[in-house]
Amino acid sequence: MDLTITPSAEKFIQRMVRFGGAGPDAGFRLVVSPGGCSGLASEFSIEAAPLPGDAVVTVQGLKLFLPAESRLLLQGVTMDFKDTPLQSGLVFIDPKATGCGSCGSSVSAPVPGEGSVGISGIPIKSV
Repeated sequence: MDLTITPSAEKFIQRMVRFGGAGPDAGFRLVVSPGGCSGLASEFSIEAAPLPGDAVVTVQGLKLFLPAESRLLLQGVTMDFKDTPLQSGLVFIDPKATGCGSCGSSVSAPVPGEGSVGISGIPIKSV
């Protein structure tokens, strides 16, 4: 799979899985769908095992649980993690995407092709 994960995103995912309480075989489930000004909308959770329909994809040593549509949408994307006064969370940089520019709410995606998901309110399942 052609997905690049930056060192800061890698560290974030490792911490989420380690402290997610889902056990030693846990993975980072990432659901990506088309939407928003950036072209991608996403959510994630820490799961003990893949859900039905998920594929287990290992990228840079990280175990990701990805539904089929997410795998297609993440092709060629770079996943980063930013923690700034204006933004905290995963950021997806897709060179194929362009911002729509029509809604006037592109503050959350300051660069065309860049979308994010914040870390507040993340569902983490505990055992």
